[in-house]
Amino acid sequence: MTYAIEVKGLSKSFRAADKALDDVSLQVAPGEMVALLGASGSGKSTLLRHMAGFVAGDCGDILVNGQVIQSRGRISKRVRGARAGIGFVFQQFNLVGRLPVITNVLAGMLPRVPMYRSLLRWFRRDEVEVGLQALAQVGIDGYAFQRASTLSGGQQQRAAIARTLVQNARTILADEPIASLDPESSRRVMDTLAQINRSRGVAVVVSLHQVDVAMRYCPRVVALRRGKVVYDGPSAQLSATMLRDLYGAELNELMPGAGVADDVDTIPLGGRNVVAPQLAAA
Repeated sequence: MTYAIEVKGLSKSFRAADKALDDVSLQVAPGEMVALLGASGSGKSTLLRHMAGFVAGDCGDILVNGQVIQSRGRISKRVRGARAGIGFVFQQFNLVGRLPVITNVLAGMLPRVPMYRSLLRWFRRDEVEVGLQALAQVGIDGYAFQRASTLSGGQQQRAAIARTLVQNARTILADEPIASLDPESSRRVMDTLAQINRSRGVAVVVSLHQVDVAMRYCPRVVALRRGKVVYDGPSAQLSATMLRDLYGAELNELMPGAGVADDVDTIPLGGRNVVAPQLAAA
């Protein structure tokens, strides 16, 4: 089987006594939607950046879509070609505010168009149509020719997701995509990622702080603490007690109010009640 993502023995230290990633190994199958869960500093963003080939590890191997991203701590010489199949959704949208939304979305085609056209931002009519279809899929095609800076945060994040659709990404890595959004925008962004995962069979790995969001949208959770994988399994099996065992005092960041029984509600997920706080606008 060719995994969408395969990580073997990945470690990374930014300071001698502090491992950002500590012997991380995991596999993600094509079509899976997986949450990376952890408090700030747990290694979520660092792991995603290694998967995308933005950062080299100290040791370990990473393959995405069957292509080598890095081996033995060295980024592959062919990583640029491998990245064409990896869509990366940044926390801060990574759009050019002065350019129209459609131009930002069509940037996902740049690895496939001639250099002179990419420099001139010249796209054919059929390519523009592909971009409009991607914007329609994420529900913001009506804003295609507005400046990106005029969109709300949630709309900009959905435009960034549309860019990965134009890119024809086989794997999407989303780094805290709802961290700076209000609850309603968060719901729409997560709905969009889940719909793309289902309709296109794209593997999605999304890093999150919010336990309830992870459990609602992702059948599988990989939990990190201090750079180590401390849980990898079904989200339905994560209980508040298990989360306290895994995270201790850090649980309050992941699950606000978890330390006070009266502040924790029970929500139905897949026919099973799971202890977690409600998502306000869900």
